Amino acid sequence: MAEAFGETQKTILLVEDHSALLKLVRQILEDANFSVIPAKNAREAMRLEAEFPGTINLLLSDVRMRGMSGPDLALRLLERRPQIRVVLMSGYPVGASVVHHNGWHYIQKPFLPAALVDRIRIALRGETRSAPSRMAAGQASSGWNG
Repeated sequence: MAEAFGETQKTILLVEDHSALLKLVRQILEDANFSVIPAKNAREAMRLEAEFPGTINLLLSDVRMRGMSGPDLALRLLERRPQIRVVLMSGYPVGASVVHHNGWHYIQKPFLPAALVDRIRIALRGETRSAPSRMAAGQASSGWNG
């Protein structure tokens, strides 16, 4: 549908450590005409991002993952791709304060497919929910211990 309005297809790096949810969210995004790069954890996401030659428009990541949290992954990716938009998802509402402080977007699990697609489209337009600016990519940590 996006192409009908003359927009180019957007690429999303999707990071979710639960395989069933990774598959489901990937299908939702592809049905909404997004190109999806799926990763099962932050380490794989970093590798796929480094290997991907094109533009990655948005990171959609779980907040709590083994090894590296979604917010910390976002900060690392922003060092290499400062234009990337960020949407984090979690079943834990405590992550929202860190997300909004950085001007990122957040969606609470469980969510309806339409709500996820709407949140992504808002993020891609460059709108923020609260803080108008991102934390400088050079700062050491998101402050999230999850």
